[in-house]
Amino acid sequence: MTSLTKKGSYEETITDVKHEETRVYTEEEYKRVLRKIDVHILPFVSLLYLLSFLDRANIGNARIAGMAVDVHLDGLKYNVVAAVFFIPYAFAEVPSNIALKLFRPSRWIPSIMVAWGIVMTLMCLCNTYEGLIIARVFLGVTEAGLFPGITYYLSLWYRRRDVASRIAIFFSAATVAGAFGGILAYGIEQMEGIGGLHGWQWIFCLEGIVTVLVAGVSYFFMHDYPATAKFFTAEEKEMVIWTLKEDCQGLATHFDRKFVWQAIFDYKTYIQMGIYCGLLTTVYAIALFAPTIVKELGYTAAHAQLLTVPIFVAGCITTLTFGFLSDRYNSRGPFLIGSIVLSMIGFIVLYTQAKAGVAYFGAVLAAMGAYPTIAIDLAWAGSAAGGDVRKGVLIAMVVGTGNLGGVCSSFIYITPPRFHIGHGTILGWLSLSIILSCFAMWDYNRLNKKKIEQCEREGIDASRRDEFKDMGNESPLFRYTI
Repeated sequence: MTSLTKKGSYEETITDVKHEETRVYTEEEYKRVLRKIDVHILPFVSLLYLLSFLDRANIGNARIAGMAVDVHLDGLKYNVVAAVFFIPYAFAEVPSNIALKLFRPSRWIPSIMVAWGIVMTLMCLCNTYEGLIIARVFLGVTEAGLFPGITYYLSLWYRRRDVASRIAIFFSAATVAGAFGGILAYGIEQMEGIGGLHGWQWIFCLEGIVTVLVAGVSYFFMHDYPATAKFFTAEEKEMVIWTLKEDCQGLATHFDRKFVWQAIFDYKTYIQMGIYCGLLTTVYAIALFAPTIVKELGYTAAHAQLLTVPIFVAGCITTLTFGFLSDRYNSRGPFLIGSIVLSMIGFIVLYTQAKAGVAYFGAVLAAMGAYPTIAIDLAWAGSAAGGDVRKGVLIAMVVGTGNLGGVCSSFIYITPPRFHIGHGTILGWLSLSIILSCFAMWDYNRLNKKKIEQCEREGIDASRRDEFKDMGNESPLFRYTI
């Protein structure tokens, strides 16, 4: 068996028919294996999410590239087009994560990518309001499984204390997509009239084709699980498998409906859903309306596309920084609250300041605080669920509910040029996330103390973990990350 010693080493006893051998793995050896996982897993899943976020958020770039005029998106029509994506997206996430567990990730994830890539490509043919709505509904259905699926997928490769920085790297692709999307949209706009299509139609067409091509390659290069990964040596594979087993205290990994119900009826699931909803509402507000907000500060449409780049680059930098610090100190709540406060300062500046330069600085601060919250909170939510299936369902429920917040984001930025309703609503959502985060920290600390007392009172230790393997986070051996 393998265990984490007080000094941070991994001790493994390997027995065969000829002899017994005890091997001690140092922390440096384990970090070397982690780096190997990082190299083979993170760049690939980050690319997939970059394409996903680019495809769902490019509607904002297309809007100021002429789509709103050509398709006659007057009044709240653009808001409806943006919003309808999130409804099927939210409700399809739990079934998708269950399917990911039942089928191989290397088959399920590329398949849904092909589907949404085709939908995105065909959106270039939409030249009516009704057509855009139908396309966005299908885009929401097909794209639903990617983000919760990859978040869950990463939790199957990394310990709970290592996953926040990896989700930060993965999610930073969203900020890169925001920055790259502005540059790409600026360039593609120059294709106006080619093939009888407007520049904004070419944005949908070219980005959709790229998604389909990458999805085709994914079938051959995506790894399923540590136990089947070909890039490990036999010794490395054994180390990773046992370390992950140790991290989850031997809780169940097989599929059973009761684990689904455990997640659904756990009040802590709904606390995390509330936290995340406030955070993702904010992120989608920035992603969908950053070009519009910047344009309303007095810049031309072309300059607005380019001026969104620094906003998302700043968000990328803080996402990585906060994610690594959160893992280093194995702490979630304090870093989450700190990020929220930074974002709130940015939105307060946007709400109160009329000068273009000052307001633009507020937009940068808002993104710097908002984007890190997603990685930290998803790592926190995943660590609050015991067992693979329960974790997958919880993550899907959290992400699904958060994406319903995207519906809210779509309808609050309706009062240009200052957007007081939008900024004020976001400040309210972020305040709710802070309140619920404080409650979660208090509650997890209370439950940990209760479990420690029970273990001491009843003499429960790791040798008895098989007795509790189906209990999920109700197991007395399970500990919450604070």
